[in-house]
Amino acid sequence: MHSQRFLKVILKHQPVVVQDTWMKYDYEVDKDFSSKLRINLDITVSMKCHYIGADVLDLAETMVAASEGLKYEPTVFELSSRQRMWQRTLQKIRRKVQEEHSLQDLLFKSAFRGSPTALPPREDKLSYPHDACRIHGHLYVNKVAGNFHITVGKAIPHPRGHAHMAALVSHDVYNFSHRIDHYSFGEPIPGIINPLDGTEKIAIDHNQMFQYFITIVPTKLNTYKFTAETHQYSVTERERVIDHAAGSHGVSGIFMKYDISSLMVTVTEQHMPLGQFLVRLCGIIGGIFSTTGMLHGFVGFLVDVVCCRFKLGAYKPKAATALDGHINNHSVPILDDCEH
Repeated sequence: MHSQRFLKVILKHQPVVVQDTWMKYDYEVDKDFSSKLRINLDITVSMKCHYIGADVLDLAETMVAASEGLKYEPTVFELSSRQRMWQRTLQKIRRKVQEEHSLQDLLFKSAFRGSPTALPPREDKLSYPHDACRIHGHLYVNKVAGNFHITVGKAIPHPRGHAHMAALVSHDVYNFSHRIDHYSFGEPIPGIINPLDGTEKIAIDHNQMFQYFITIVPTKLNTYKFTAETHQYSVTERERVIDHAAGSHGVSGIFMKYDISSLMVTVTEQHMPLGQFLVRLCGIIGGIFSTTGMLHGFVGFLVDVVCCRFKLGAYKPKAATALDGHINNHSVPILDDCEH
């Protein structure tokens, strides 16, 4: 009876076990060096748009100006109540993804079905002037290490690289407090949480440098819902105040230095084959029947011993054998049946 119940439970959950999937990770050398790398970003800086400039400079000394794909939009740095709640939720999810790697597999499976991670629009009307600049859009750069940065002044071409027109901007307006609503590489995939999404930094000094050191890993996603080529990345953060007198040299701004890994990761969604599931099912059923049979025999033995052998002196030893090999006829025979 119990075996039949176990069997019904297993057969009931059979579709769930067969449909359950996991992500398999394979690694190989990335041989694609000729294609372009797409950078997607949505960053808000606590300075007015005409004071700052954004561009990319790679190791080949190739400069990509922000005018080729980025938009500068005046806005307010302070978030509304709904936007602040969205940001805190995004930060909690990002921390959980970093702690529990299995959640990343879940995000891969639910990609293109998850909610968009873009900052929701303000629900209230602005009662004060714009004090920040939202830089958003995408850029296509060479697939080599580079440096995306936002600093004071617009970028201008230079024979030996590039420069920013920072001399015309007073140090009193420097404020590189910023919020990164989105930062990713490759084709954007809705529902994927990136390591820098929801990051917010508040500057404690006018001359402050924020640095992000990023390692990019090309990634191919192959699930039962979609196939895509994207990029994962890890990041290390650093910030410091620029003080030339104290030996802390540099330029105030936001610098994102990225490098591309030579390995490519292929993430493939897999499930248990039906044949393997049937073999495991037969093993489980056989184990259940064997275990219940052993338990039934053991319980029956205990009942027989307790109720029959030791009931009110009903147990009698067998006839003792004499030394000469004859049976002692004066021994009491053993009772075959128990009186109930």
